[in-house]
Amino acid sequence: MRIAKEAIPYCSFLLLVTIASYFIHTVFFVIALLCLAFVLFFFRNPHRRINYNDNYILSPADGRIQEITTVDEKNFFEGKAVKVSIFLSLFNVHINRSPLAGKITYAAYRPGKYFPAFKSHASELNERNTIGIENKKVKVLVHQITGFIARRIVCYKKKGDFLNQGEIFGMIKFGSCTEIIIPENVKILVEEGDIVKAGETVLGVIDDDQE
Repeated sequence: MRIAKEAIPYCSFLLLVTIASYFIHTVFFVIALLCLAFVLFFFRNPHRRINYNDNYILSPADGRIQEITTVDEKNFFEGKAVKVSIFLSLFNVHINRSPLAGKITYAAYRPGKYFPAFKSHASELNERNTIGIENKKVKVLVHQITGFIARRIVCYKKKGDFLNQGEIFGMIKFGSCTEIIIPENVKILVEEGDIVKAGETVLGVIDDDQE
């Protein structure tokens, strides 16, 4: 099992605490060991069999579909689009993957609050990082949104970079929400309540006749 590099500072600190607590008290040692195990579990980066297809819009995150709604997106689509919100619990993999192959043509960061990610107003008020990805067929917008516990967004890519479908572009630490905004003419294949996996679950299919 691979571990995200962001885990190194946490694991290094907890490893030292675990070693020190071994010589202090068994209870402290067990607690420190459990914390270390949880951090390793949280920052896991499992191998994925990417569902490569130019007509597929893949899930950018692991989690549960919280909401599917029509929105008026003014910055990237400049019109109506479909927003799919994915809630990530502490036990989900928090690695974000690109839903399609394309170039990052839009990037924005917004500071904000830290409301629980499952709250409907979290999308508009919480800290958020956004990238817009597009190719010749389609474009999508992906929001990385912090939650009550998640207070650190990581994005490895910047405007102008090219992403392969399923490629890792970032992660959100300790519970969060990821949103993807898709054109209205894409056929949505998931429903609210569905469990999805980044790079594997097909959220929508592009209708070539309506490109």
